[in-house]
Amino acid sequence: MIKNFFTAVFLLATIAFSQAQKHFTNYVNPFLGTATLWDSIDIGYRPTHRTWGAEVFPGSSVPNAMVQLTPITKFHSGSGYQYEDTVIYGFAHTSKGHWNLGHIPLMPVTGEVILDNYSSSFSHKNESAHPGYYQVYLPRYGVNAELTSTLRCAFHKYTFKPGEHKELLANLSKSNENVKDWKLEKEGDNIFSGFQQNSEKMYFYAVTNHKIKKIEVLKKDDKDLASLVQFVDEKKPLEIQIGFSFVSVKNAKENLEKEMLGKSFAQVRQESTKTWDNLLSKIVVKGGTERQKGLFYSTLYRSFLWPALRSDANGDFTDQVGNVVNKGFNYYTEPSLWDDYRNKLVLLGLLSPQVTADVIKSLIDKGEKSGFMPTFFHGDHAAVFIAGSYLRGIRDYDVKSAYNLLLRNATLENKSRPHILEYIEKGYVPEQDLENPVLQTVANAGVTKTLEYAYDDYAVALLAKQLGDTANYRMLMKRTGNYKNVFDKSTGFMRGRLANGDWVKKFDPTYIYYEYMYREANAWQSSFFAPHDPKGLVALYGSNEAFEKKLDQLFTTPYTGQEADNISAFIGQYCQGNQPDHNFPYMYYFVDKQEKCQIYLDSIMNHFYGMGKVHLAYPGMDDAGEMSSWYVFNAIGLYTFSPADPEYIITVPLFDKVDVKLNDQTTFTIQKENSGKKITNISYGGKKLDGYFISDEKLKQGKKLIITTR
Repeated sequence: MIKNFFTAVFLLATIAFSQAQKHFTNYVNPFLGTATLWDSIDIGYRPTHRTWGAEVFPGSSVPNAMVQLTPITKFHSGSGYQYEDTVIYGFAHTSKGHWNLGHIPLMPVTGEVILDNYSSSFSHKNESAHPGYYQVYLPRYGVNAELTSTLRCAFHKYTFKPGEHKELLANLSKSNENVKDWKLEKEGDNIFSGFQQNSEKMYFYAVTNHKIKKIEVLKKDDKDLASLVQFVDEKKPLEIQIGFSFVSVKNAKENLEKEMLGKSFAQVRQESTKTWDNLLSKIVVKGGTERQKGLFYSTLYRSFLWPALRSDANGDFTDQVGNVVNKGFNYYTEPSLWDDYRNKLVLLGLLSPQVTADVIKSLIDKGEKSGFMPTFFHGDHAAVFIAGSYLRGIRDYDVKSAYNLLLRNATLENKSRPHILEYIEKGYVPEQDLENPVLQTVANAGVTKTLEYAYDDYAVALLAKQLGDTANYRMLMKRTGNYKNVFDKSTGFMRGRLANGDWVKKFDPTYIYYEYMYREANAWQSSFFAPHDPKGLVALYGSNEAFEKKLDQLFTTPYTGQEADNISAFIGQYCQGNQPDHNFPYMYYFVDKQEKCQIYLDSIMNHFYGMGKVHLAYPGMDDAGEMSSWYVFNAIGLYTFSPADPEYIITVPLFDKVDVKLNDQTTFTIQKENSGKKITNISYGGKKLDGYFISDEKLKQGKKLIITTR
């Protein structure tokens, strides 16, 4: 009875809200990517355990915010939320999708709380999500939970059953990481504050609309594990407004006062929706199916949740070495550079150039502390991100400082480019010749490093040229050909080489390694990467015909069924569920077979997004928006084949017409003529384009790009 009441109330409110205004956000499904693939046909192998999903969160956030307010169904697992789970442990305030964060989980409860068993079951029938809003009914406690947020603040609204005592469990000994320390204390009749420290120390300041009766510390084995906040009963929903900061409780309070305090839940939710609408409306699509529009705006939404803000409303932030500073820009977390340099960071620059500039300033600030530009996971792809952004006209930062840090990365031994001195000496990163390497073998990943360092050298060279550093430009450009040094002509694959120049003897091009010869890939998934020199790569095979045959084999050679986390969903050996080969289909353009590329692009967009029995799965991880941005770009008919270069390769869009609004003055249009896969003509501003690329500079002239097909 009560459950049905809450469901009816929520549905009526949602209908009224959506009927009042038509939003781009109505196309967005924040649950897209939260489900897991289980079918061996979809995955590409028979799983012995849960495969990695996109690992995304469905909760409330605004673009590139400090706060991601989201349910936790399982700690220490991706974003903390998995669609197939059946219980909720609370609502945390940070999430990325990489087995980290999950700060400050809070759970509305009633009655006696048992720390070993306090979760509530939930049903997707009584759960909903919308950009900037999340709702779920918790039957164990009879609570309807609604959440919304701003950049640095969270708003919790809990409607309890009449007559129930209202309590809040703050289980601050838990997060997606190991918690080092925490504190929660009462500051006033309606205020509590504190912090939680794991890899970062996040402070909070909370104001409630109910008076606090008392705060009880819950212990186990003489250890403080959680706080139970008990409220004086009032006949209205419990509302909690919380400001956050990575600097201090004082700053968290100021953030709350500036962004949220005094506003109603409905007002904050409406403002969050408007913020998302303003962003999503920068790309307007016409034509296509409802499913395609839903996938498009959902992936566009998903592309703008990371990097996350770390500076306060007053500009304060805690820097890389722990000092509180204020430098007049918004400070952000590091991007997932190995993943999203390929496309997502270009999309960020296209639609949010000031955020992009501040992200680069943040990277520079971190780099100046260590003497080297930071990276993420593998490769040195801040080079590609910064060079590409600079060449696209985003220049509100100290480019000379950025360049000097990147040049140090490229010439001195450092953590961002391991084995760089061997790479300089030999022209490749050598590998070990191991007797029995296995999937989990940790070695040099020498092939992948060589390919990536060659491309990173190219990116730094582009900056060197712009800044007039001719000597280093020539040095770096010479190194861009190093990818050829790991090409084994006898097999037609990029292959590991030993320090003495010999090839690694034990070689199976279908076997995936996490960090031996290749990084999260096999030889098939690593042998077509030279985005700075695609024609040079083709030439290694002797002829266009020979290269085309090899590329055909990538998509037709059956995958062997090897089980590997984060690697799933195949077309032959091509893997859409991981990043390394995401630009391989476009290599058909360089042997004059553009239409073959389009066949695979259409197949990927149609099949690999919205997968699984509930149509909410991605293959592999979204990796902070890379997988989503891949869809966004290809759906509108452009792709960042070489993100260091200020240009886009033109593909056949899903939609008949796309308007991309860059600012208040400039909108460019992409229009598709006919519905074939072969591009027969491309014009821009009424003039025929030669080839398949269009420069960023041309697009920003705000004219019409017409793609004619047959």
